[in-house]
Amino acid sequence: MDGFDPFWIVTRHADVLQISQRHNRFRNGDRSHTLVPRASDQAARRQSNGSPNPIRTLVHMDEPDHAKYRQLTQLWFAPANMSSLEDQIRTMAVAAIDRMVDHGSTCDFVRDVAVHYPLRVLMRILGVPAEDEASMLKLTQQLFASEDADLGYGGSSAGDPARHARELHRLLGEFRDYFVPLLEKRRRAPANDLISVIANARVDGKPIDYFEAVSYYVILATAGHDTTSSSISGGLWGLCSNIGELQKVKDDPRQVPRLVEEAIRWTSPVQHVMRTAADDVTLHGNLIKKGDWLMLSYLSANRDESAFEEPDSFRIDRDGSRSIVFGQGIHACLGQHLARIEMRIFFEELLARLVSVEITGRPQRSASLFIGGPKSLPIRFKFG
Repeated sequence: MDGFDPFWIVTRHADVLQISQRHNRFRNGDRSHTLVPRASDQAARRQSNGSPNPIRTLVHMDEPDHAKYRQLTQLWFAPANMSSLEDQIRTMAVAAIDRMVDHGSTCDFVRDVAVHYPLRVLMRILGVPAEDEASMLKLTQQLFASEDADLGYGGSSAGDPARHARELHRLLGEFRDYFVPLLEKRRRAPANDLISVIANARVDGKPIDYFEAVSYYVILATAGHDTTSSSISGGLWGLCSNIGELQKVKDDPRQVPRLVEEAIRWTSPVQHVMRTAADDVTLHGNLIKKGDWLMLSYLSANRDESAFEEPDSFRIDRDGSRSIVFGQGIHACLGQHLARIEMRIFFEELLARLVSVEITGRPQRSASLFIGGPKSLPIRFKFG
């Protein structure tokens, strides 16, 4: 590919799984965690004192730092703690569906419903005021859908290979300007929220520094809701396109957890991650040299016919445990239990009230290399 450093593309389910689990041999932080043009990589290194990543989150860390920072919030995202939030989450799900009802019989499900519900849940957990949710949503869409002219900045900067680094630097500055005052406030007066946990965290006996605290906030405030909203939208898209599956889960609500897993697999909101080989290694007869860049394609792995029967079909009878949806090994998604609970509760409430639903226009997926999903899902619906 012109303008990009060479990289290997890993497409098979078994290979993506194997590499994901071998974190010492295939590292996260040595090069960019996502595919970026060479010019953007060079610009990012100039802006970040030689680092390929202008932000340092759990997904950019290798051991031993990864474990140290992960444990700061691991108890918050443990299944037991997430289960204790079910009543609050259900209240927010019901409110989201009530707003859908307020639209009458038609809406764009993505824009009018799906992007707001997981955002509200996560902002509540973080401790971000409700009036700031719109700003967080806008920043997230620009961060993750940078190639999409409707959601990001791709339309105005197309053709400039270094634009990604410059825009990312600008966006991270806006996140920093927002979160640093909150961090300082929570250091003076901690509250029962995640912002306080991170603000007052200690690593190796020292207070967490501002750069890594803000990095932590950014990944929680963005990836934590964007992937879930995409999977909810993808789940409804799949049900609308497969009315038999919709009827199955309406007839038997116990199938909702299976629906959740299939929605995430079928949508694959995390489309790829990059890894860097720490040593020479041979895969399928190919010599991958130390320092080589590898793209783990989740989109391809989750549609691999050797792992899934009829992989392009939306089927709630699958064994969802095989999907590569939340990563594997030490880098398995910290918020996966929260995402599953949010989705399960939403579909339980939606399907209990929904009489019929159909797509009325052309659904669209966002133009994004890293995290993406439906950006428009026009539907007609009827509630009982």
